[in-house]
Amino acid sequence: MKKRLLAVLMGAMLVGSLLVGCTDNGNGGDEPEEVENGEEVEAPRDDEDIRVILITMDSMDQHWVVLEEGAREAAEAAGVDFSWMAPDTKDDAQQIERINNAVADNADVIIIASNGPDTTVPALEEAKAAGVRIIYVDSPANTPAEASFTTNNHQAGVTAGEEMLAALTEQGLTEGDIGVINVNPATISTVEREAGFREAFEGTDFTILETEFTEGEVARSQNAADNFITEGVVGIFGTNEGGSTGVGNAIMASGTDIVGVGFDTSDALLQLVEEGALIAVMAQNPRVMGQMGMEAAIAVMRGETLPETDVDTGVSVITADDL
Repeated sequence: MKKRLLAVLMGAMLVGSLLVGCTDNGNGGDEPEEVENGEEVEAPRDDEDIRVILITMDSMDQHWVVLEEGAREAAEAAGVDFSWMAPDTKDDAQQIERINNAVADNADVIIIASNGPDTTVPALEEAKAAGVRIIYVDSPANTPAEASFTTNNHQAGVTAGEEMLAALTEQGLTEGDIGVINVNPATISTVEREAGFREAFEGTDFTILETEFTEGEVARSQNAADNFITEGVVGIFGTNEGGSTGVGNAIMASGTDIVGVGFDTSDALLQLVEEGALIAVMAQNPRVMGQMGMEAAIAVMRGETLPETDVDTGVSVITADDL
């Protein structure tokens, strides 16, 4: 009798311990939390229960449109809940607002191209504290994330400089002033491109003038390029889509043989290359960034280990011969 009573009591204790070890999964059922290194971690999620939000610098540049297409295609293939939250224009406050909105909207993962290395850090750290996973595309911030899918911007800048130097040499030039039109001093991707571009001219007699910052706006970039042309430069480098379009437009309007080199691709930029206003543009792979970023987001939520967490998505040189 005593043995039978003891067995009943032990069975009741076992059931109680199992119930304590379960937690509500948010879908009306109970699932046990996984334990890793003595700490509870979130259980892997079914794809249809995963919510991913993409936040880019703006929603206007074709670069971001193509990146979003890559992310959306990967999300639809897996049946993931996906949204694109991007400001109409590049603005730090608006991007931070989008991060906060994504957290409030119950995002599991935020895929983001940060405006700058530091501007979004507090908001991203708050998101991580709320349990949101972060993945970078194109431009990272200075806070750790699950993975980063970006161009090696410094090397791409070196390549852009080498393209311009070769074109200037072909014109028989060994010296002269060169202008640079950049977004702003805080956007790390374009800052690295400029640094690489300047590096390509080290040891030459060319002089690279003080950079003009135009927030990547086409009209402002064209005005800045006009000023460089008036100063008698022999070449101008644009570090992003809007800046490069402004550079090409200014060179086209001037009717000069100034060497223009740009970054990114759009219908307008490719037309400027075809017409000779720009001798080349550095083509990133935004679709690949979006696709790989989404695939990584899904893998993380499935509880999988990412094979790579810092991926260079590559760059290609496009000239008129390629069009």
